[in-house]
Amino acid sequence: MPDSLKIRINSAVAEIELNRPDKANAMDEELWFALGDCFRELDENEAVRVCILSGAGSHFTAGIDLKFLQSVGQEVERFDCEGRKREHLRRKIIKMQAAFTQIEECRKPVLAAIHGGCIGGGVDLVSACDMRYSTSDAVFQIKEIDLGLTADVGTLQRLPKLIPQGIVRELAYTGRKFSGEEAREFGLVNSCYADQESMISAVRKIAEQIADKAPLAIRGVKEMLLHSRDNSVADGLNYVATWNSAMLLSADLEESVMAMMQNRSAEYKD
Repeated sequence: MPDSLKIRINSAVAEIELNRPDKANAMDEELWFALGDCFRELDENEAVRVCILSGAGSHFTAGIDLKFLQSVGQEVERFDCEGRKREHLRRKIIKMQAAFTQIEECRKPVLAAIHGGCIGGGVDLVSACDMRYSTSDAVFQIKEIDLGLTADVGTLQRLPKLIPQGIVRELAYTGRKFSGEEAREFGLVNSCYADQESMISAVRKIAEQIADKAPLAIRGVKEMLLHSRDNSVADGLNYVATWNSAMLLSADLEESVMAMMQNRSAEYKD
């Protein structure tokens, strides 16, 4: 992984930190695609059960690095054919989307710990996480409208599944900034904290609670919640019946029952 992305694994919890503090953690091309690679690797790492995503320095992220945005435009200019220019640009956008979608597709729950600015692409990024926590003075903004752009890497698709439609539309149309406290009121973040230190401490405790649970069950919960978000109740019930018919008789279930009978904490294998 590049220096702009730090990964620390402590027990079963992976902490991923955006590490361009001198650039307010603006995501250049290297960092952007490293995020996708990172969560792909963590998905395959059986020792990891839960992930925490945060930012170094004064901000979570300022969003896409404008030099990266400019370079995308320059890339397409090497084609003489207008059709090929547009097809290349479409493929580039899809690849950028896929990097953030990898967070959603990671079987391990991903908790975002947000402080300072969470601007533009940062909102796309945290919308792909399972849960979000922030400091009270964090600042969020769907910045793309101020750049003359339609947000295209997840905000307009995922945010309406997280907060009311009217709020999404107001924030997306106006590009106004909103605080961590407002984000909590909207339902975008679960809890707000006075400062980054207390937030990280609390998020680690939540992550540790999740890591103590049966890994296969946690993966099933995430799979079912994602499926239910985009499908009918009937489809969701049918899917979970199929899932449990395949996964229910596991070593995790046996260990859970034995632990309850013996009045001890369950210890699950990776």
